[in-house]
Amino acid sequence: MESILQGLMLDRETKASERPGDHKDELRLWLRMLTCSTLIETEIRNRLREEFKTTLPRFDLMAQLDKSSTGMTVGEVSQRLMVSNGNVTAVVAGLLADGLVDKRAATQDRRVQVLTLTAQGRKAFKAMAERHEGWIAELFAGLDQPELAQLFRLLGQTKGSLHRAIAARAQDASKPDDSGKGDAS
Repeated sequence: MESILQGLMLDRETKASERPGDHKDELRLWLRMLTCSTLIETEIRNRLREEFKTTLPRFDLMAQLDKSSTGMTVGEVSQRLMVSNGNVTAVVAGLLADGLVDKRAATQDRRVQVLTLTAQGRKAFKAMAERHEGWIAELFAGLDQPELAQLFRLLGQTKGSLHRAIAARAQDASKPDDSGKGDAS
């Protein structure tokens, strides 16, 4: 328990605040967002492990399958979770062994495997999802509704800013290099 409290006290933001003149506002904001995200994820991982003897990757995979009435391929799940097929395959193996997921050949292509939650898997996921929602509410309980709405709005604006910056960088990268640096002459 003491190491958890020390980890909370020595987060990235705290380390940067020791020398505030060395860091611009944007960097300090990024560190605060990263710290908040890490704190939430770590707490959810701990609670899933303690209460359900499961992992966040298993919960996330089951959440994706719960959204689909027809099932999903490993490739579709890996795209949604933004992880490799190999990572999904390893998690699926454990869920199959526990009877929480079923795997069957796709009707249009027998080489493709479709994953679905079993009845036991749906029941287990429903219990986890209800607790997960409560945990998230508990973690944000220090903010009132107007503050939550404002934070949601500001993070939406931040997300838009990020998308624009990434798109501009991609557009710049696709332009031909006129500097002459790439010439062999």
